[in-house]
Amino acid sequence: MWLSYLILAMVLLAGISYSIAARKLTVTAAFTGALVACMVFAGGGFTGLAMMTIFFILGSAATSWQLKSKQQFNAEEKGRRTAGQVLANAGTAGFCGLMVLMIPSQAVLFQLMMAASLASAAADTLSSELGMVYGRRFFNIITFKADARGLDGVISAEGTLIGIGGAMIIALVYAFGHGLGFFLLGIVLAGTFGNITDSVLGAVLERKGFIGNNMVNFLNTFAAAIFMLLFYLIF
Repeated sequence: MWLSYLILAMVLLAGISYSIAARKLTVTAAFTGALVACMVFAGGGFTGLAMMTIFFILGSAATSWQLKSKQQFNAEEKGRRTAGQVLANAGTAGFCGLMVLMIPSQAVLFQLMMAASLASAAADTLSSELGMVYGRRFFNIITFKADARGLDGVISAEGTLIGIGGAMIIALVYAFGHGLGFFLLGIVLAGTFGNITDSVLGAVLERKGFIGNNMVNFLNTFAAAIFMLLFYLIF
């Protein structure tokens, strides 16, 4: 057991050091991420930690990809991520980790919900960041009318497919730790549902200034976790 904690400490130290040195996260965000990672590890083990790590790696890479090109399309300039952004994207996963400790008899369910929330976070980040670059036709998810890329609630077919790919990557990481099974489909569907939820909230509420981006991100991961809960209970 002590070896697991030693590896965890080394991973967290490396993550904190890199994210601060590379200016990916603020100092507060880096330590917040480490705390959430501990919660994820407590309930999801190294598989949970791997899913969270892969999400942040993919998200950081996608955000940095062709940044200057994206800024031409009214994309917000992104600096170092804050603690609020970390909690918005991974807070649901951390909560699911704590629930495993509180209700160990339902560990499988909460680990699936954890995976679903991270699949949604990955799908949302990749679809918005890379869809803005590789999308060809952009439309409002509510009206289905053509709209400007980069605006809240605007999606493209290419971005949506990339988002599904992101959810599949998280599902594969889960499978690496828990084996192949029917619920992998649920993780991908939940991640996609969360991504769609994000776009709908963006078009209906965020664009009008009722809620901010952090709340939208939290709600999409939470929606994915609830979707996974229902999927688990039904199937």
